[in-house]
Amino acid sequence: MFKKIGELFTRLVSWIYQIPILGVVVKSLVKVIKGFVRVITWPFKIPMFRYVVKRIFQFIPVFFGVTIILFLISYHLPGVDPIQMRFGERAVPAEVRAAFEEAHGLNEPWHIQYQMYLERMFNGNLGSSFITGRAVLDMLVERFPYTFRLALVAVGLQAILGIGAGIVSAVKRRTFWDVLVTMSTSIAVSLPVFWLGLILQLVFGIWMQDITGGTFFLPVTGASGPLPTWMYYVLPGITLAVVSMAYTARIMRSQLLEIGSADYVRTAKAKGCSPARILWGHKMKNALIPVVTSMGVDFGVMLSGAIITETVFNWPGIGFMMASAIQQRDFQVIIGATTVILLLVLTISLIVDILYGFLDPRIRVAGGEE
Repeated sequence: MFKKIGELFTRLVSWIYQIPILGVVVKSLVKVIKGFVRVITWPFKIPMFRYVVKRIFQFIPVFFGVTIILFLISYHLPGVDPIQMRFGERAVPAEVRAAFEEAHGLNEPWHIQYQMYLERMFNGNLGSSFITGRAVLDMLVERFPYTFRLALVAVGLQAILGIGAGIVSAVKRRTFWDVLVTMSTSIAVSLPVFWLGLILQLVFGIWMQDITGGTFFLPVTGASGPLPTWMYYVLPGITLAVVSMAYTARIMRSQLLEIGSADYVRTAKAKGCSPARILWGHKMKNALIPVVTSMGVDFGVMLSGAIITETVFNWPGIGFMMASAIQQRDFQVIIGATTVILLLVLTISLIVDILYGFLDPRIRVAGGEE
């Protein structure tokens, strides 16, 4: 059957080409279509572009999987009554309850509620808090700058001190400095974040104020007040960055030591290159690849709101808002904030993957061939 259809199609095309006017029209149309297809498919010839498109499509099931799990948890969790959250302990008339459920879709099955949530989200509406009635998007916009600035401070400390300590430890291998960095990082990764935050508050916020008679101390809570703004970022920034700094230093040290035995490094030494030239011109570019991975993931986690750090320092960011919402079981805020956090983490992960290609062209080519 298909063979006969093919023969008929071939005959039809041959007949069209025998008519001069139709032949010219068809040939021109074929050229236009080929040119259009060539323009559309040209970016896919770039390996890095194919890799980025592939990663974007991989993010889609992650996004839907996480949000569906959240909806299932919130729908089946016992003891959660959004109406009581909104109106308190007082009795709620049946007509008010019905109107509230109708307005928020609470009388629908979970999959219908999920569909309604997606429709609202694509229209820029993440819902409103059951407790305060405020729009979740407005709450996130209000608190995100505090979390973003705190994350920048922490990542800056992680990059400067973590990478610096790793370089010193690798260059000064088996010396006092190597032992100092190794011991310090071992202690740092074992410290509970909440305990470290409390100790920093005690030492630099209370004891230092008593010792100096109140002339110099660091604020232990909040993000603004009578002191200079930068001082409010010191203690929470250090608390948020300590563990990440330790891991960054370890990764940097191990990568530099591993790359030190590579063929191109031995060749550079044989050519008489200086140790500084070998370190900064040959080792660092490849050693930074896993460090960029670690820092990118850490930055995404920090942007999602460091719940423990922000709670300890009463920091008015996304993490503190999430902690309050979890305690109050305000799932509209939890789901809306988690959706935005998920999109942030996926976007930062994509940016980190793109940076790979600039750090190592082999990743750029291999990514497009996968």
